Amino acid sequence: MLPATRPVQRPADAKLLAIDAGGRISHWPRARFAELLRPGDLVVANDAATLPASLAGIHVRTGKAIEVRLAQRGSLDPCDVREFVAIVFGEGDHHTRTEDRPAPPPLLPGDVLQLGPLRAVVRRLVGHPRLVALGFEGPIEAIWSGLAIHGRPIQYAHMEPTLALWDVWTPIAGFPAAFEPPSAGFVLDWHTISELRSRGVGFATLTHAAGISSTGDPELDRRLPLDEPYRIPAATVEAIGRTRERGGRMIAIGTTVVRALESAAESSPLKPGGGIATLRIGPGTTLQVVDAMLSGTHEPGTSHYELLRAFTDEVTLRRADRELEAHGYRTHEFGDSVFVFRARSRKGA
Repeated sequence: MLPATRPVQRPADAKLLAIDAGGRISHWPRARFAELLRPGDLVVANDAATLPASLAGIHVRTGKAIEVRLAQRGSLDPCDVREFVAIVFGEGDHHTRTEDRPAPPPLLPGDVLQLGPLRAVVRRLVGHPRLVALGFEGPIEAIWSGLAIHGRPIQYAHMEPTLALWDVWTPIAGFPAAFEPPSAGFVLDWHTISELRSRGVGFATLTHAAGISSTGDPELDRRLPLDEPYRIPAATVEAIGRTRERGGRMIAIGTTVVRALESAAESSPLKPGGGIATLRIGPGTTLQVVDAMLSGTHEPGTSHYELLRAFTDEVTLRRADRELEAHGYRTHEFGDSVFVFRARSRKGA
């Protein structure tokens, strides 16, 4: 499969591969996604807006150029913006493949990073020379302002144009919380949501701090996804309850929605409020909440692909991979989509 190279959220030729509960595969125009749903179903999407989380700057002790990619924060509290975990690269930018980017100068606790108008201090290394806990200095308002003025969306070499912030905000974007776009939500616009409702399909949202998809380092990539904060509104929990009572199906738009809901339901009945998604979802996960997921197309070995294995078996996913390749599906955040239902063999497991 080839990556999508243009930042078009809803191209007219976008494709959708559907895998039903029996493992049958079909191909659809993505614009007809709503036709795969039935009255009484509930669609839940991530309404997080994407932060301008790529910050170019200088490692003050050495004077070397660096790029900082914010990757994790402790909560969704808008005042909790001083402390982040970040990936640090050496000189260069997104035009170089992430896996080919040079390492930064050796990072030490106390090192100062000047990131445009923002000044950050390395608090500690987080188990890897390029993964650090950063503390931003200054008032909270100045930090938000500095991110908005100096930051850019995280971007990878396959994307040809330089991304603007509006390229990576879904149509339902609200609070700025995601480090990369919850891009499965690109399928949505207000026309689609209206069509869902006209078909008797409910719609609700949650907020999840979608993390980065790649660090360029195999050791770090194995740690993905990092722990990520989420908030589930009471109205969404109530809508899920009504859907269950009616026998409807819970449809997640994106891996972040799956991770938030399943993490929230892991140790107790689903409740509204905030929390930290720590659950790593894969073939050994018994899904408690979600019946189906719409996602982008992902390559085997990635954390997103591993999450698909909670819905269906490896044989079916291999067949789907061959279909995706044969029909020219595009990958990455502006690519085509996969819609997978939880296999009958996995229900009630």
